[in-house]
Amino acid sequence: MRYHDSPEATELAERASEFVDEVVIPEERGLLGGGPPDVDVIADLREEAKDRSVYCPQIDEEYGGMGLDFRDVLPLFEEAGRSLLGPTAMRVDAPDEGNMHTLELVGTEEQKQEYLAPLVSGDIRSAFAMTEPRDGGGSDPKMLSTTAELDGDEYVIDGHKWWTTQGRHADVLLTMAITDPEAHPYNGASIILVPTDADGLEFVRDIPHLGPDMDGHGHSEFVFDSVRVPRENLLGEEHAGFTIAQQRLGPARLTHCMRFSGMASRALDVAKAYMSDRNAFGTSLSNKQSLRYEIADAETELHGARTMVRHAAAEITRGEEARVPVSMSKIFTANVAQNAIDLAIQCCGGAGMSRDLPLADFYEAVRAFRLVDGADEVHKRVIARDSFDGAVEHLDELENLPTF
Repeated sequence: MRYHDSPEATELAERASEFVDEVVIPEERGLLGGGPPDVDVIADLREEAKDRSVYCPQIDEEYGGMGLDFRDVLPLFEEAGRSLLGPTAMRVDAPDEGNMHTLELVGTEEQKQEYLAPLVSGDIRSAFAMTEPRDGGGSDPKMLSTTAELDGDEYVIDGHKWWTTQGRHADVLLTMAITDPEAHPYNGASIILVPTDADGLEFVRDIPHLGPDMDGHGHSEFVFDSVRVPRENLLGEEHAGFTIAQQRLGPARLTHCMRFSGMASRALDVAKAYMSDRNAFGTSLSNKQSLRYEIADAETELHGARTMVRHAAAEITRGEEARVPVSMSKIFTANVAQNAIDLAIQCCGGAGMSRDLPLADFYEAVRAFRLVDGADEVHKRVIARDSFDGAVEHLDELENLPTF
């Protein structure tokens, strides 16, 4: 199905698909159930991605990307997601992908030269430090407690962050902090660029977690103890942190959706190949009506997910915030992908549980998607609030109902 993708998007996705099949998956097979690949392997994959014109298509050419339209790069994200190494190889991996988009969107030219260009080339890595433990910001970001106070020409940052993806390896943290404690948090927080070698910034640990470590990201905990950074490290306007975060998270949620739909698609492909080859009770598993219908349901739901994401992306491309379409896409795709991968394991039986196939790693990876970039319940709250807005306007339709 072409989904009305442009010729440029279709050609890009075809090149990405060939790259994943011919180069990335063979490399992935030796890493199933294990840790991240050697840095030289990643470097070689990225050079090959550049040679095949599938490297960092979402960032402007001035900073080392391909400068393609957001809507046109989405099919590539899905192809990248078919392997846990794909996003890293094509430089469309979270969290760097979202952070690069943020820098491109609101960064000064100096910040783009210092951080964006090196991120695109892969010379540095980044992290987005927002989530806080216990009583801090998580699903309810209004509880954010990390502060950044101006002292002359410097911000002094104090706070505690965790689940900072890729934090241990990052060279810079995009740090969300309260800069106006008198204002509502949505109007009083800012994003500040904090180099990880800054005095007072303490790396505490990488949090043990469910999921494979093939991408080597990890999720880190940090303490900020009077960390000082220059005022020019402010990213975007002061106190506009939440506005910028929403501009970042909308597209990032959709790219996550495409990566995980790619993962689910490959899981189903593996399952269908196994079912076609495996005989039981007189015929191949692929001839069993129960399994065939479950595969049909999964394929139908994946088609729905891809269509929803493209609709939301079209809204964003037109300049809309598209919060409700993005939330709908995020919930639906996360659950569809999880169910499809679970089904693939079931269809493959014991082989699905083994590390000989990628399904076990996929299964561990996909569960986090219902939490990252907003838990299901948070997105349902957004959708429900929009759904009930204006409901009182229809109360007149109830006036003639009988009283019981």
